[in-house]
Amino acid sequence: MRQRIAAIGSGPAGLTFARVLHRHGHPVTVLERDAGPAARPPGGTLDLHEGLGQRALAKAGLLAGFEALSRPEGQAMRILDTDGTVLRDWRPRPHERANPEIDRGDLRDLLLGPLDVRWGQEVTRVVPGARDGVRVHFADGHQETFDLVVGADGARSRTRPALSPVTPHYTGVTAVETSLDDVDTRHPALARLIGDGSLAVYGANRALVAQRNSGGHVKVYAQFRAPLDWRAELDPADAEAVRSAVLRLFDGWAAPVRDLFRLGTTYVRRPLHVLPVSHTWTHVPGITLLGDAAHLMPPLGAGANLAMLEGAELAEALAAAPDDPDAAVRAFEERMWARATRWATMTAAGLERLVSPDPRAALALFDEVQPG
Repeated sequence: MRQRIAAIGSGPAGLTFARVLHRHGHPVTVLERDAGPAARPPGGTLDLHEGLGQRALAKAGLLAGFEALSRPEGQAMRILDTDGTVLRDWRPRPHERANPEIDRGDLRDLLLGPLDVRWGQEVTRVVPGARDGVRVHFADGHQETFDLVVGADGARSRTRPALSPVTPHYTGVTAVETSLDDVDTRHPALARLIGDGSLAVYGANRALVAQRNSGGHVKVYAQFRAPLDWRAELDPADAEAVRSAVLRLFDGWAAPVRDLFRLGTTYVRRPLHVLPVSHTWTHVPGITLLGDAAHLMPPLGAGANLAMLEGAELAEALAAAPDDPDAAVRAFEERMWARATRWATMTAAGLERLVSPDPRAALALFDEVQPG
């Protein structure tokens, strides 16, 4: 009898897992708490690496679709000093496709395709050990049972407690996000400053980063070291108060750099949390985790890539072992833990250098990782 498989979460991990298994002729039920794909903004842009996210899309048969949607020019990276001096201005070579950018919404739509996504299904709890499988509890009170539940439900995973008591902890770095729309028309000077890809400015224990999305949309992130309850009294809906509080941290920086943040309209505070570098769990039949649910890392370009590759590899492992899916999941977890530990170690060290008392540490990191 064919296994009943559910993926909880319609992010890159869950959708890649479902899409690859669908390609192998096995349906997956994707459970998503959002009411629909347009229920909330999909987020910013992702750079998909050749050996990680792009490899996953190839396994799903979607690499050509990705190439049509992605922005190779978005690989460009410019770094400024706080006075506006250009310190680095890296641009990709023609046909360079090491890590092109794609908007999260475009990637989601590419992955969705023919998948069975049940929108508006908020999972509250996952309970193993039922006689007929793993029981999934929903916010509306109903329950369903599956043979395999794959928790791809992110940092605040409702699946993780079935496997691990560990919860994410604060890194000491907070980001405040804003956006600029129609940047080429409304803010042409800032558009030229940003260039085709990303712009970063590093100071002591703080940074400003701007990333181009498609359609003239730019995401801007102010990052700084602060207590978790930094300015907790601020009303998040009071854009002017949030703007002023953050800009005070960047006093003395060049006016065009500050304008990247000042000209935003809405602001979202995002304290950065992570799971322990070597997060593992005792295997439980019928349940596993992918992506941020398994190994939440600093947002330095690895998380979505790893999540997608994990989803693709788990799907392939299950397709190759229809008679012993539990053994396939066990072997997959061992491989995932080893690789995730390496990346979690690197990204934790990277965050320490990017938001550092010495801005030269960030510049040195860029020089180490950027292609020649």
